[in-house]
Amino acid sequence: MSNKVLGIDLGTTNSAVAIIEDGQPHIIPVGGERLLPSVVGLDPEGGLLVGRHAYNQWGVSAERTVRSVKRLMGSGKNVEMAGTTYTPQEISAFILRRLREAAAAYLGEDVQRAVITVPAYFNEPQRQATIEAGEIAGLQVERILNEPTAAALAYGYGRESGGQPLRVLVYDLGGGTFDVSIIELDGEIVDVIATAGNNHLGGDDFDQRLADLLADEFERDHKIDLRQNHQAWARLFRAAEEAKIELSSVPYATVNLEYIASDKKGRPLHIQREIQREEFEGLISDLLDGTLDAIDQALTDANLEAGDLDRVLLVGGSTRIPAVWSLITEHLEREPHSEIDPDAAVALGAAVQAGIVGGEEIDAILVDVTPFSLGIETATFRGGRIKDDHFVPLIRRNTAVPVQKSEMFNTIFPGQQAIHVKVYQGESSVASQNVLLGDFMFDELKPNRSDGLTEVTVNFQLDINGILNVTVIDRAGRKQVSEQMKASRQRLSPEDIAQSQAKLSLTYADADETDEDEVVFDPGVHALLERAAKVLADPDVDPELAGDISDVMIAIREAAQEGDDEAVEERCDELIDLLFEAEE
Repeated sequence: MSNKVLGIDLGTTNSAVAIIEDGQPHIIPVGGERLLPSVVGLDPEGGLLVGRHAYNQWGVSAERTVRSVKRLMGSGKNVEMAGTTYTPQEISAFILRRLREAAAAYLGEDVQRAVITVPAYFNEPQRQATIEAGEIAGLQVERILNEPTAAALAYGYGRESGGQPLRVLVYDLGGGTFDVSIIELDGEIVDVIATAGNNHLGGDDFDQRLADLLADEFERDHKIDLRQNHQAWARLFRAAEEAKIELSSVPYATVNLEYIASDKKGRPLHIQREIQREEFEGLISDLLDGTLDAIDQALTDANLEAGDLDRVLLVGGSTRIPAVWSLITEHLEREPHSEIDPDAAVALGAAVQAGIVGGEEIDAILVDVTPFSLGIETATFRGGRIKDDHFVPLIRRNTAVPVQKSEMFNTIFPGQQAIHVKVYQGESSVASQNVLLGDFMFDELKPNRSDGLTEVTVNFQLDINGILNVTVIDRAGRKQVSEQMKASRQRLSPEDIAQSQAKLSLTYADADETDEDEVVFDPGVHALLERAAKVLADPDVDPELAGDISDVMIAIREAAQEGDDEAVEERCDELIDLLFEAEE
């Protein structure tokens, strides 16, 4: 019998199991997947289904399937499955046993000890029910661990032996529950000092909003309510979930459901509907805004201000929605951490605690991240003038790699036939102040909008080696251009990343202030500054000469900011001489 201890995240929508190996926590795959759907069912022959197979059955045999049983833990209520009554502990035990079996297959030995996580707001009956579920599954539950504490452990917080106490806000938005917890960590002492949230809010509710939109449109067009047919509704609900997931990385997704229903004459009816990210985020904006109330409530209960927080962690798969990141950043005026897979953070933290219980040596979790934001230069047409040199990041700094992100852009003028795509790496909102990684032309464009403009999708795909593949696709699908370039990458612990973020925030504070009053240069000055930026991007340029070029570029911008055209001209002449020297 193994002395190892498993770390288990017993989730509402998905569950996961992890173990410490060579000092590092690792997710153990279950049936080839990192996450096990928290769904249990019985097939028509009475065979047990747990996970993906049970989830698939739910669409056709809801009466033989149980989902989201975590919401019933400790309630005293039972559930019925295929005519048989089960307690929530028994249903949860089926899930835990499947995780234990997967661990045994992976490790080659049975493991009976486990640390299991629960939401911070779980009361004593709910915690006791979780322990009982573990015991039914044949597990010795060494500890019940709060999910936000597990997330903090995954990031390395709370395992230090000294130093200043850390106040960490954990924003956990999963598939079925949402909570905000503020925890204080002082060495190995971890205290949850406030928690707030909604145990009936999560990704399932976002799926519901999108599915309802599609069902309402279908009913309007065909006078058929798909919600009255469980199988049709289950197909639609799953399609909504898949679209939601896709929209976290691409600007639009297509829901395509053939033969979803039949009309009165028996003719098949279909759904083919494109969903744009902005439309989806608009559908759920009130739900996301409501999560800010929970943040404020937790801060009030903890007698803290946002500025008193040392870290903000994003946990749960629904935090991948881009609007969540933007909302939290704006509300708390700091960038949250999401370097560790938000679906896996709790299980990995549970494994860290399990390793501590088992007496294992544990190293800081290492994650591969991009240390700088990656994006493109954009321009807008305002008041009869083009305002360019604006940097729009597609992949933000400290994003774990590999990663893929897409955004939609459009041309400025009706009939515009070409786009100059410039890819930069950096943090300044002024594109030319960042490092130019490469550029290429995307031409022979044809309008694909009624106003004569052309929409294109820009896709960034960054691999583990820092190779960035940039693909631009005409929205109508007539043309596609791809280029490959090299971006920086780093292998850091989340704690290293947090320290670097603090330095970066100070470094770019002044730049952000000046961005509010951006200067629009005439085309000649802009071209000269762009040429200088390319020279500075060359790693072989003489450091002393590079410093002189950088100083003159700053002087040009300051003179332009003050409206001193004569000084701008003098400095431009000086910059031209320096560039001739650098380019020899």
